[in-house]
Amino acid sequence: MKIGSTKVNGKIFLAPMADVTNLAFRMLCKKHGAALTYSEMISADAILHDNTRTDYLGLSCNEEKPFGIQLFGNSADTIAKASSIIEEKYAPDIIDINFGCPSNVLVKYGYGSALLNSPEKIREVVSNVCRKVDTPVTVKMRVLPDIKKTLNIASIVEDAGASAITVHGRTQAQQYSGKADHEYTRNIKDELSIPVIANGDIVDGLSAKYVIDYTGCDALMIGRAAMGNPYIFSEISHFLHTGKQIRPDCTQRFEDFTEYIRLLKKYDIVKYVDLRMHAKWFTRGIRDGRHVRHAISSAKDTETIIRIMEKLFVKSY
Repeated sequence: MKIGSTKVNGKIFLAPMADVTNLAFRMLCKKHGAALTYSEMISADAILHDNTRTDYLGLSCNEEKPFGIQLFGNSADTIAKASSIIEEKYAPDIIDINFGCPSNVLVKYGYGSALLNSPEKIREVVSNVCRKVDTPVTVKMRVLPDIKKTLNIASIVEDAGASAITVHGRTQAQQYSGKADHEYTRNIKDELSIPVIANGDIVDGLSAKYVIDYTGCDALMIGRAAMGNPYIFSEISHFLHTGKQIRPDCTQRFEDFTEYIRLLKKYDIVKYVDLRMHAKWFTRGIRDGRHVRHAISSAKDTETIIRIMEKLFVKSY
């Protein structure tokens, strides 16, 4: 498929997630079949103020392409200027605008899903960014309780020049509770001519196939289900091609964790990552995982965390 001028070979994408989708994790998901990966969301204001942390957030490599950078902000002018800087400095294949983050901290200041209440502000943001950069611009949004208002926003996004739209079928008030309502995505897909990407509650091959069949979407975006389980991209791809389910065993999980550590060191980004938190995600669903997570919380350094994980997986074989 094509998103603007960017060719994407596949239809299973990794969602942008704060404190999760660093370069090492994205490369691990690429290895398992993620066709398009996105950075953690970056503040447009931080870009304009030359915040050094943005260099880590925008870090990529040739092997990762295609790669997207997601921006958040509440000023059309600021987001457009930041997009121009990002295009020149990091050369992403996609620039994504966040209208979906439900965090109360961000919503309080008019960021993320707060902008869904200002359709004309959304039009201004998207159109300003599209005029400012040559890179394809995409949008990730949540939904409003009123489906007609949601459809209106999606139409505005397309009219303003976006090359694709990702729809997470939850409202801001829901946060991550309840079920994602893919009826919204289905209706938006019927209305729009640009690619529509479905997001929310896609956790395995069965749910992936259901969402594709129900919505007719062009691609899927995987978020929380990938945390600690980059193998999910192999799992979903295998199911979509064969109709058969596969699951990562303990050997696969440990191989992925050790590869993650290697990549963190390769790109020299260990210092930016909460490795305790990430290691805990890799223990989900494994026998004695709860006790191991407690031990990881007390670990003082990376090597101690690795030794704790080695003991867990050797015991689980």
